[in-house]
Amino acid sequence: MSAAPLITFEHVTKRYGAVTAVDDVSLEIGAGEFFALLGPSGCGKTTLMRLIAGFETPDAGRILIDGRDMADMPPHARPVNMMFQSYALFPHMDVARNIGFGLAQAGQPKAAIAARVAELLRLVQLEGLGARKPDQLSGGQRQRVALARALARKPRLVLLDEPLAALDRKLREETQFELMRLQRELGTAFMLVTHDQDEAMVMAHRIAVMRAGRIEQLGAPRAIYEVPASRFVAGFIGEVNLFEGVVARVEDGLAFVRLNGLNALVCAAVEGAVGASVTLAVRPERMLLELVRDEGLPGVVLDSAYRGDTQVARVRLANGSLVRIARFGAALMPERGAAVRVSFAPDAARVLPA
Repeated sequence: MSAAPLITFEHVTKRYGAVTAVDDVSLEIGAGEFFALLGPSGCGKTTLMRLIAGFETPDAGRILIDGRDMADMPPHARPVNMMFQSYALFPHMDVARNIGFGLAQAGQPKAAIAARVAELLRLVQLEGLGARKPDQLSGGQRQRVALARALARKPRLVLLDEPLAALDRKLREETQFELMRLQRELGTAFMLVTHDQDEAMVMAHRIAVMRAGRIEQLGAPRAIYEVPASRFVAGFIGEVNLFEGVVARVEDGLAFVRLNGLNALVCAAVEGAVGASVTLAVRPERMLLELVRDEGLPGVVLDSAYRGDTQVARVRLANGSLVRIARFGAALMPERGAAVRVSFAPDAARVLPA
């Protein structure tokens, strides 16, 4: 990042007894950035979020906001607010009082609170609903009330803890774009904590993929998807086919890899010394599948599925391994039991680190 970071983690560690939840994490988040912490349950992403909010204290390292060490800063004094997964709305308060609760606790004048609440109701498109109670709202409306409350005190960073988990698929997709719009208009930094890779890929400028308390890979969504740094990242971000083999020869910058258990060579636009063992990662949409072809890996269609915009198939290769193929558009997949040939272009493969 070119500008000074808003949030800085310097070698932060957090332990719970014998369990290390966050393990020597260093990280920077920019002002105005939509950042995502992504990983499976227990990877440390929620602990990292709670450390920023001040609900937990690091055992080692420092957390800085705008260059200021937060070690002695209580949660309420930090320029950070959190939108909880459960929304945590007060059921006895109407929408307007829920949104203005933090402002009232801070002792702001009633006129100023009313003006700010009205501004936020317009922002989250809930005008006219200020007098309703939370149980009179839909799930998507409650989610927007919770977001408005988190924005009320104009924090420098908004923490979103699995914010879309309670919404159905269609509403979740609509809300993703709504959150992106709000973040863009406000210029406030958002940090999303999620286990949903699609959610992170759609909304975030950058993603930190976490595993066992550490950051496995950090980068833009496209970079993480197309150039995964490890087998874990390749498998966690979308689906992937893995091919194990040995580099048989190298010609003109292309490696010819003999796949384990198959009497076949595949070509990959990767570097590799002759004799080196490699793992090639190929995304299902980069795989090619043909009924009649002289070249490619022979296999049999195990099953296929129609998903509207895409079709997917699983093919069992001669060595017993399964590969997944995805097609976009109307062309039908071969039927179950069909003999096929599977291949991929040289630039579709990525070598994963050992």
